[in-house]
Parts: sequence; structure tokens; C-alpha cells
Amino acid sequence: MIRKALLLKIFDAAYMQRWNDKLRPVDFIELDKQAHKMIIAYFLGKFEEKEKSFNWIDLIEGGIFELLQRIVITDLKPPVFYKIKQNTAHYDRLKKWVYEELEPVISPLGKDFCERFKVYFSENDNTLNKRILSAAHFYATKWEFDLIEHAHPHGYEIEEIKENLQNKQEKYYDLKGITKLAMHDRYRKLVDLCGQLRFQSRWSHIHRIPRTSVLGHMLFVAIFSYLFSLEIKACERRCSNNFFTGLFHDLPEVLTRDIISPVKRSVEGLSDLIKEYEKEQMEKEVYGLIPAKWHSEIKLFTGILKEFPDEENEFYSIITIDGKIKKVPSKTINIAYNRDEFNPRDGELVKAADVLSAFIEAYVALQNGCTAQDFEETKLSLKSQYGKMNIAGINLGEIYSDFD
Repeated sequence: MIRKALLLKIFDAAYMQRWNDKLRPVDFIELDKQAHKMIIAYFLGKFEEKEKSFNWIDLIEGGIFELLQRIVITDLKPPVFYKIKQNTAHYDRLKKWVYEELEPVISPLGKDFCERFKVYFSENDNTLNKRILSAAHFYATKWEFDLIEHAHPHGYEIEEIKENLQNKQEKYYDLKGITKLAMHDRYRKLVDLCGQLRFQSRWSHIHRIPRTSVLGHMLFVAIFSYLFSLEIKACERRCSNNFFTGLFHDLPEVLTRDIISPVKRSVEGLSDLIKEYEKEQMEKEVYGLIPAKWHSEIKLFTGILKEFPDEENEFYSIITIDGKIKKVPSKTINIAYNRDEFNPRDGELVKAADVLSAFIEAYVALQNGCTAQDFEETKLSLKSQYGKMNIAGINLGEIYSDFD
């Protein structure tokens, strides 16, 4: 099961500064970069999902494994890391050391997960799933670099880095999505729009260490949702839906900003008004940037389903039968609908992951000496609400008690 040590290890990515030897217009944080990478990977994956060698679960787990590896090797600059990879003996020793560092925190997830982690870094890097992740990694890096270049166009290494990135992009033109990004402005706008969530801070009204963005928070929720799904032995489609609901659940906030719950609840009807505005803006600003056949899935992930027009239906547990979406409890999905054909999604688990993310943000802020009363109240309130819950077989009390 998920333990405190793993949750805090993943949260370490919120401390990790990127491009810290360059003039930066904003802070670039590893957690945000990895979140942006997985959104781009979804975009690229949608163009390849009919290929026999493509698999959404492999893509999701690969992204999680690469994030965990990155957390451990944070002090290695990319050129040094790539140099090590070229030497098989050196890279084998590095992989062994990385696993030894992570084994204590990932072992509670089970032997199968640990084995998949080890195997992943020994497999061929030219599989379709790995190439998609590599291309997404490249594109998220390029997005950051474009901002840095604009701020300091004649800086040290800028021309060299620019040329290197241009050469790398050519290596991914066999991927349909990379070609689409090169050819179509609307797809580039989509990636840029999602990237804007890096600039929106969570808890922006109070001092907090470390600061986290809405984008980083979305990945945090996505990973928790996926790990919960593994624990309840969810089918592949259910695992995928839960992960991407977590990854996209706050996407509408790029159009409305992160409005904290107390403000939403302060005026009667305000929450409904915000939800309606989000729907209008998503129709106006987002859906025109993606193929029409993706709309229903993005609406599923962002909680804008016409079947449930009320607030926050991204946190509804649902299934699809004969083309119709129905709301059912996650415990019922466990019993009767845990199969790909029903396209199940555990909104309850995603909500639990969302709340757990907020709890950890408050917990870590307090541990780092941030004394705002909001953090203590949030920590106690969320633990009181969720500390005794059991959702779809996940005992949340055991997770929260880990933080006592």
C-alpha cells in the first residue's frame, strides 16, 4: 500500500529547481516539468493509440518510473547523465544505486511494481511507449528553453542548447504527434495553454515552502490516483481513466485561476456560476485546439459531462453501458464493472487523492516552519474528514495515521 515515505519522496520534486545555472524569467520546477511532460505524452499517445505496440499503462508507469529516477539523480546535469548512459557498465551501476535508494519507499507497492521498475530501465529505449515519453520530455524541455532564450538570447551556451534541441526534434518526426505539433499552430497553443498552469501557485495568498503550482499538483493527484488503482486491482482502462482524470482535473483553472474552496462557498450560487463559466471557456478556448473525437474524453477528465451538469463531476465514479454514462459507487465498480468494456472511472478515489495532496502540501509547509493558521486547520480538517474513510477498498485511515 501507499506509505508516507513514498508520498514525501514524490513531493521532493517540488523542491527541485531546473535550469538553475541560467537566467530564468520564472522558477522552473521538476514536478511541473514532469506534469507538463505527461500532458504532452497524452497528446502524443492519442495519435498512436491504435498501434499494436502502444499501451497507456506502460506510458503512465514509464512516466512515474522516470520521475522517481529523476528525483534520485537530481544532481546530475543532463549531458553528464546521457554520457553515463552511453557506458553500459557505468549505467548499470547507476541503475543499481538508484533502485537501492528507492527500494525502501516503493517496496510497499509490491514485488510486481518493484520488478517492473527495474525492468523498465533495462529495456530497449526505442519502444513506441518510451519514444513517446522521450519526445514529451524533449518538448517540455524545449518549452522551458524558449522562455529562457527570450529572457537572455545571447547568454552562455544558449546557441549551443538551441541547436541541440533543434537536432533532437528531427529524431522524433516519425511520431505523428510531433509532426502535428510542427505543422499546426493550434496544437502548439494547446501545449502552451497547459503550460500556463506552471505559473499559477497553489495557496497563493499565504507564504509557503515549497510553493507548488496547479500543474504540479495535477501530476501529484494523478500519480496517487494511479497507485490507488493498482492497489484495488483496477482494470487497465480504469487505471488509465483515474490517472488522466487526476492529471486534467484542474485544467479549467487555466481559464479561471485557482479559486480556493472557502471563496467558492462564501456566496450562495458562486460555485455553480464558476462551473458554468468554466464550461463556457473550455468550449471557447480548449476544444477548438484538439480533434473533435477527443472532446468526450477530455470532458470526462475535466468534469464537464452533460449527463451531470452540477458541480465537480470529475469526482463522480462512473461507468458506460450501451453508450450511456451512469453514476455508480466505486465499491459497485469493484464488484460488477471492473472491466475495460465499462470504461470505469473512480471519481471518489481521484477526490481522495486530491484531498491527500492538499493535506501533504499543508503538512510539508508546517514541517518547513510556515506558521499560517490555514495549514494547521487544513491538516486537521482533511484528516478528520478522510482519516476514517474506506474507498473502494483503500483504507485512507492507515495513510493519514502515517503522518501522526
